[in-house]
Amino acid sequence: MTPRKVGYMLTPLRRRTVAEALDVLSAANRRAARPVAILVASAFANAQRKDPTLRAEDVIVSKAVANEGPRWKRFRAAGFGRANRILKRTTHIIVELEKK
Repeated sequence: MTPRKVGYMLTPLRRRTVAEALDVLSAANRRAARPVAILVASAFANAQRKDPTLRAEDVIVSKAVANEGPRWKRFRAAGFGRANRILKRTTHIIVELEKK
């Protein structure tokens, strides 16, 4: 998925609590919402491993960025024996959480 498509889902998450962010993602009607929701939930679970007393209402999404990852290069048959190049873009997503 391209960084631009994922970035649309990350923008409304910044400076929100984890609970609010997961609510926004569950209501979103975009394909990128599900992987981002899994990522936010995973980041919160990792934070809970360090501090088991954390609650989703006490932690905010301080940073959410979609950077461009490597591009997969594929080819598709075209007319007259030619081939057209297809670039399948990938994304590196960075999510950082902090206490309120």
